[in-house]
Amino acid sequence: MPFLTSPSPVVLTGALVELRPLDRSHADGLRDAVSEGDLWQTAWYTSVPAPDGVADEIERRLRLSDAGEMVPFTAFDAAGRVIGMTSYYDLDASVPRLHIGYTWNRPSAHGTGTNAESKLLLMQHAFETLGVYRVGLTTQWVNFQSRAAIERLGAKQDGVMRAISRYRNGALRDSVEYSVIEPEWPAVRANLEARLAKRRSR
Repeated sequence: MPFLTSPSPVVLTGALVELRPLDRSHADGLRDAVSEGDLWQTAWYTSVPAPDGVADEIERRLRLSDAGEMVPFTAFDAAGRVIGMTSYYDLDASVPRLHIGYTWNRPSAHGTGTNAESKLLLMQHAFETLGVYRVGLTTQWVNFQSRAAIERLGAKQDGVMRAISRYRNGALRDSVEYSVIEPEWPAVRANLEARLAKRRSR
């Protein structure tokens, strides 16, 4: 059963965040975002590049996009400031399914609702436009902030993959796999919309 619509670059717009197809012109904004609070050093267990590695990371994601293996986005806040990156990846038309990940946001965007709205936009597009049955989300065992955020979405934990790979510093990495499947999407969407409505009413 194929995707209803082939995953491809698209602009996804919400009240707090806009996800735009990754472009080389976003490099300066992304370098500024990773430089905030030395994010690439403090979040050592994530995919955050160092400032001098931003251009290479953009090229890596664009190569995967050209190969049909990733749909990368740059996240902008309501003021038009670059706050981070995210992607669809692990695209499999036979289910169909995909993952949302390789996500990071500048520290000042944490707790603002932009991440929750990004996930709402990405999952809504995946389930309602692309016609996926499963959206996967993978994070690291040591990334307690990310695990808590994914669980607040309403995703279910599928399991822990122990010693699945290594971090940049050589340490072994344990990954935690979560998912939302199509029958669960209406409840997950309602939960996210209620959370965002509560934030906007403050």
